[in-house]
Amino acid sequence: MATAEDPRETDIHPRRRTSLIGHEPTEKQLLRAYQSGRMHHAWLFAGPRGIGKATLAYRLARFILEHPHPQQVQEYSTLYVPPEAAVARRIVSRGHPDLLVLERQFDPKRERLKSEIVIEDARGASEFFSRTAGEGGWRICIVDSADDLNSASANALLKILEEPPACCLFLLISHRPGGLLSTIRSRSLRLDMRPLTGAETLAVVKDVYGEEEKDESALERASILSAGSPGRAIELLANKGAEIFDGFRTTITERGVLQPPEQFRLADRFSGRDGAEDFDVFCELLLDWTAGEARRWAGGGKGAALAGAHDEIAHSIRLTNALNLDRRQAILDAMSRLEEAMKAA
Repeated sequence: MATAEDPRETDIHPRRRTSLIGHEPTEKQLLRAYQSGRMHHAWLFAGPRGIGKATLAYRLARFILEHPHPQQVQEYSTLYVPPEAAVARRIVSRGHPDLLVLERQFDPKRERLKSEIVIEDARGASEFFSRTAGEGGWRICIVDSADDLNSASANALLKILEEPPACCLFLLISHRPGGLLSTIRSRSLRLDMRPLTGAETLAVVKDVYGEEEKDESALERASILSAGSPGRAIELLANKGAEIFDGFRTTITERGVLQPPEQFRLADRFSGRDGAEDFDVFCELLLDWTAGEARRWAGGGKGAALAGAHDEIAHSIRLTNALNLDRRQAILDAMSRLEEAMKAA
């Protein structure tokens, strides 16, 4: 019987990505801090999911482990380390003794990731920093993501942040920094990272897939729908829900309404067991679009109607998923509610 594998073990994992597209100002800020010889011991990479926060964290860790003495990198202008470098290869194989990654563990019995980073993992960080660096330089811990810490593991980590040892570096990744312990936020220097532009997102996606045959229009569509998140664009490329939504959005933009036969054809695409993942992606994109339209028409009856439609559709989707209700009917109800809102004065 085959052993289940961690779904994160792919060729596109951030620890394998040595290139960086976008975020140049943030990279230069980190490089200047290191070159100064007064590197703060904890940095909080904050921003939406999938925009490259972990990629930059691994890039910084790779650079510092490759160049442990700041005075040796005064002329450098980026944090680039070539993929063939020994330190890069060891990080890819998770074999570098001075890099610890705190993340949710994979449960092979249940074949899924655990829901949070638990206290035992945080205690592993305490043990890691109590040892001498294996190669006599820095010890670095990447927390991906800090949002996954439970209260016990967060407080255990906080103890190290409050009294950090020498040549210690924490790189905390957060998609929702407001939810972190205020004491963790206060001991970290926050770097707010923005979503990428459409061109940057497309460039990242093309860089990830390289020479692999991918339909150019599919790459462009996923990049547009991702709202500046290359990680999300890559997820969308593997899912028909994004393609279905793009067709829906095009029709609505051109005509402002879907005719009843079109609504039924749309709903039919989510029937059956194989439609669950497509349904989730379509609904996520639909809610994002509806929220955007509500903001665009804010201040009038149409904006209020769309905001109400958004909340009702979101509630319906939650019930559908929680109670395993008919996805086809949920889509038809959503289309009906949107039609009413779009006709609002």
